[in-house]
Order: sequence, then structure tokens, then C-alpha cells
Amino acid sequence: MPYDIIYFRKSDEILKKKRLVKDVQATLAYIEELLYGALYKRELTNIALEEMGWRESGTLNVLDGRRYQYKGFKKGVAIEGNFAAYEYILEGLFRLQIGFDKGQFETGILFLNGFRGEKSSYGTSRDLAASEVEQLYPTISMPVSIALFDIGQPQLITDEEGTNGVSVPTDEQ
Repeated sequence: MPYDIIYFRKSDEILKKKRLVKDVQATLAYIEELLYGALYKRELTNIALEEMGWRESGTLNVLDGRRYQYKGFKKGVAIEGNFAAYEYILEGLFRLQIGFDKGQFETGILFLNGFRGEKSSYGTSRDLAASEVEQLYPTISMPVSIALFDIGQPQLITDEEGTNGVSVPTDEQ
């Protein structure tokens, strides 16, 4: 499987009840296929979610009067995520918990880049995600699914000189 999904607090049962299991699997597989090796993941993710019907119904706003938005929403399920870094797990779970507490949806799906540095002493991304979600209880108490994607290492965009946009002094300066 191109992605690894972990279910917490019976989120899988909610997806079954809403008859969204195959839809979620197809959406995640499509996102993985579309994003592997891509540079501009946000735009492609939004396109994929729109094509799969996750951006059509209801409001995507997290907070009224603010521009914070979920990535997608369908049949009482919200999708949130970020592929820049695994560490988005905290912000993503927090955003989903807000909507859950407001009664906007019954469960959420958080997708993340499963890549972490080789020097990490915390085990696999799956083990770390499972541990963190359990440790965040009761602050994060909602049923949630976490999808970890293997879409490669996040890329650093460099300028023509390969300096990551940072001016590097030379002997001539």
C-alpha cells in the first residue's frame, strides 16, 4: 500500500457507517500517485480532493471570520494535512479537534509525509504517530485517522546558484 493509515478511537467504524471506506482509500491512493516526486504539493492536493468530491459540500472554514480551512469535507468527515513535515501532526490534530468539538463533523483524517530524518531515535513514523495521539489524550479526544504517505523526502527549493535563496558571501564581496 502506498500509504499507511492508522485508525484511532473507532474512526474506522465511523467511516464504515458513512460508507466512505472505499472512497477514502481511492482518494488517498490518488493523492499518493499524484504527489510522488511533485514539487508543488498543496495545489495538486487541492485539485485531487476537488476531483474526488471532498471540496464541494459545506464550509471548509476552521474558525468563523478566519481564512483557516480544512483541506476537504464530505459526509461529516473532514480531511486535513500537510506534506512539508511530519511535525504538522500537532497542528493538524488541533485543527480537527476544533471542528469536532463544534459538531462540524464526526471524524477526521489527517495526512502527513511519513518521511523523518534517519537520525530520529523515535522509531517508525507509524509508531511515533500512534504514541503521540495516545499521549495527547484527553486534549485530542476525537476519532481520527492518520494517513502517512511515502512521497519522498520533502524538497528544498534552491535558486540558480544552489544557495536556498540565501546570499552566500564570496571572496569578491
